[in-house]
Amino acid sequence: MLTTGLIEVILYVQDMASQVAFYHDKLELPILYPSHVTDFSQEYWVVLDTGACKLALHGGGQQRLGANTPKIVFGVANMAEARTALLQRGVHLGEIRTAAPGILVCDGVDPEGNPFSIEAHV
Repeated sequence: MLTTGLIEVILYVQDMASQVAFYHDKLELPILYPSHVTDFSQEYWVVLDTGACKLALHGGGQQRLGANTPKIVFGVANMAEARTALLQRGVHLGEIRTAAPGILVCDGVDPEGNPFSIEAHV
């Protein structure tokens, strides 16, 4: 199997504090990152545990249809091999980038233009 499963959904949000209040306080999803914050209004990235995968709230959303849709992120064991295989299958992908120390990401779109990424932790 090429992918290791669905690992993350990124939801672009306008009001981080209210979104965290909804997903954490109302739906009771545990916060994985940042761990010791009580005021989320200035946070740009908050990760919640959903069990099978993570829900990442990404600040700066502007309700642009298509541009702020959730992004599905699939884990891969080897970024270079996975990207090459997908390109050979006709999948539209960008270049590999370092999203954070030890995290490689490659963005793409599905046939309808929905964004997704493959991600490797190295």
